[in-house]
Amino acid sequence: MVRLEQIGKRYGAGPPVLSDVSLALEAGGFYFLTGASGAGKTTLLKIILLAERPTAGRVMLFGGDAGQLDRAGRAALRRRIGFVFQDFRLVDDLSAADNVALPLRIAGAAEREISDNVAELLAWVGLEKRTDAPASTLSGSERQRIAIARAIVGRPLLLLADEPTGTVDRDAALALVQIFERLNRLGTTVLIATHDVAFADRFGHRTFRLDDGSLSLAPHIAAS
Repeated sequence: MVRLEQIGKRYGAGPPVLSDVSLALEAGGFYFLTGASGAGKTTLLKIILLAERPTAGRVMLFGGDAGQLDRAGRAALRRRIGFVFQDFRLVDDLSAADNVALPLRIAGAAEREISDNVAELLAWVGLEKRTDAPASTLSGSERQRIAIARAIVGRPLLLLADEPTGTVDRDAALALVQIFERLNRLGTTVLIATHDVAFADRFGHRTFRLDDGSLSLAPHIAAS
């Protein structure tokens, strides 16, 4: 589903953020991407999302070379990818339901379709009772669940999440990963970036580690 070949990234004349990174994600897999703050995790996710272009290497998505696509082609591929931002990026003045509905409204979906999909997803993430609550009144965990629901409302084949558990307590973080695992069992490929290596290790999924822009496969640790 995703193949990165010798990816490099630098900004201007600065030092490289990513150096010779190669990565393969199989369809239906569940992966963690770990590394300290500043290791390049967010940059790597944005390259997979096609929100940034690498300065070297090749990005292959869904069996095709993304570097050969025009703007419309890249936009079409991005619609097959869900992204959960570290800072949620909710619209505080909108309700929980309207935040989840945004991607469908932008795509021009019918209101009946939007209503049915949003109601289903809010129930799926356990927030059916917060449908009309303004986003500004939600807790950190609730905001993250809304961000997840919004990312998957378009039924993406690939879900990328940037530090989705970084601002919630450990119990809430476990609940969020369980949501991702349920989604993965339905067929979505999942890649979660986190700085918390010990937290990622406890789930037993394949884990990649970024260190000073270089990628390695972490040793497998069985879930406890």
